[in-house]
Amino acid sequence: MKVIILAGGWGTRLGQIGELVPKPMVYVGNRPMLWHIMKIYSSYGFNEFVIALGVKSHVIKEYFYNFEALNNDFTVDFNSGQIEYHSKHDENSWKVTLVDTGLNTLKGGRIKRLEKYLDDVNMITYGDGVADIPINELLQFHQNHGKTITFSGVHPSGRFGEFEEENNRVISFKEKPLSGNAFINGGYMVFNKNMLDLLTPDEKCDFEVGALEDLAQRGEVMVYKHDGQWACMDHERDVTHLNKLWNENRAFWKVW
Repeated sequence: MKVIILAGGWGTRLGQIGELVPKPMVYVGNRPMLWHIMKIYSSYGFNEFVIALGVKSHVIKEYFYNFEALNNDFTVDFNSGQIEYHSKHDENSWKVTLVDTGLNTLKGGRIKRLEKYLDDVNMITYGDGVADIPINELLQFHQNHGKTITFSGVHPSGRFGEFEEENNRVISFKEKPLSGNAFINGGYMVFNKNMLDLLTPDEKCDFEVGALEDLAQRGEVMVYKHDGQWACMDHERDVTHLNKLWNENRAFWKVW
């Protein structure tokens, strides 16, 4: 089963930080946000990742291309050109596919452009959110109800788009209402590959506005209600908050 991470957005609300690196590469502690998300999935045994790249894709490519050197002590023999690594990291089981999906492509187009790398059932999340969602229970919930897609509903503030649900079936969506009492889509989704039939590789093809709405009207979208913790890196203040939690050993998403 593949885990898609959407990592191609502009990150304009991050200010100067977003001008330097793509949002998923902003560091929390001594590792980028992307690494934290991957560690969550990996702790549940999901180690095959497909990362949808866009803005500043070279930064993410360089990180994984140099992953061994960045995460190990090593010796370089200049005479032979050999490199000897002295320590080991915990990510040896990872298999990471990096795919350029376009600079300005909306999320639906990005997902469609990954089609040839995907399995019949896949997971997907945004490259800026962490949570203590039990991934194994999320997957079991999806497999039990038999619908096309499941996403994780979380309870943050009202500055995000909300949705209405009835008996775990999504009925409608609301774009950034004033109330923060309802659920929002926190990412951490599971979907069947036939969902891609509703998407096109066109850069104007969106995901939430379009395919997800159509599926909801058909009764094919389910929500896994998560009463635990979730946070995203949307503004500079979020970067400060997440780093504070990590540095104080209060990182709720550290399930590994």
